[in-house]
Amino acid sequence: MKTIHWIVAGIGDIARRRVIPAILAEQRSTLYGFVTRDSSKAEAYPGRRTWPTMEQALEDPLIDAIYIALPVAMHAEAAIAALRAGKHVLCEKPMALNDAEAQRMVAEARAPGRLLGVAYYRRLYPKLIRAKKLIAEGAIGQPVLVEANSHSWLPEEARGWLCDPALAGGGPLYDIGSHRIDAMHFLFGKPELVSGILSNAVHRIEVEDSATFVMQWSNGLHGVIDVRWNSHTPRDQFRVIGTEGELNLDPLNGPDLRIHSRSGTEVEMLPAHTNVHYPLVLNFVGAALANSASALACTGEEGQWTDWVIEQTVRTAKFR
Repeated sequence: MKTIHWIVAGIGDIARRRVIPAILAEQRSTLYGFVTRDSSKAEAYPGRRTWPTMEQALEDPLIDAIYIALPVAMHAEAAIAALRAGKHVLCEKPMALNDAEAQRMVAEARAPGRLLGVAYYRRLYPKLIRAKKLIAEGAIGQPVLVEANSHSWLPEEARGWLCDPALAGGGPLYDIGSHRIDAMHFLFGKPELVSGILSNAVHRIEVEDSATFVMQWSNGLHGVIDVRWNSHTPRDQFRVIGTEGELNLDPLNGPDLRIHSRSGTEVEMLPAHTNVHYPLVLNFVGAALANSASALACTGEEGQWTDWVIEQTVRTAKFR
């Protein structure tokens, strides 16, 4: 059986809790090593190689794929270097600091034998897949509004880099907003128009603590997303309203899918995998072994749509 030799660039919170366990559990995968400036972080994974820079790692011909789990500002440079070296890349979200960087990554991945995927793992949630099928079947008529709210407090100190615009790009718009944008893309494709507002309603930090923005698709569908780091009342809401009913996915990270129609309400329980990154790694390995970009859960091209929406939101917003 062909095995994909992975290296992980960055050993932060997400890599330790989700990415590395997913690679270790995937039967066609081998965790080969890490790119990290602090080799002591790799001591929990004995027998793996470490390199201080991506350039040094890419000299090793045994590497097949790289999971980029670095701060957002480092994504584009690392991904482009890996793709130019002929490696497959699975990149954390959002894929770049801006749309221009994302487009450069996509262009580099067009060379034969190089896959670029983006870690929008919610596309593999069973209930989001089910919702897409129900929408296509007309279960709620014509979709006219899709809404998402994700509220929490500031990230814990261990992830403090998320409040540094030089590393993260922005605040909740980039961090939790990107996932909700992509979920809407998964259901409906890329919107045509975007407009937003950003503010520091509570926290005096260098990035916004709240972002609200609207999107419009060519068929008249509206999307509204509100993400914030200034509420002690957690919210994870997502719903699609149609002319004949509604799909309620609250909480988006939970198993519940409620289907409201004229005939009544049905509830389906469709839990995600206990490690939400495992289906993502599973999907990527299958696509890499088949050398099929179309088999990816989220291609670089689709991931770039989210960077475009983020950039349009920032451009139209008055930051207060």
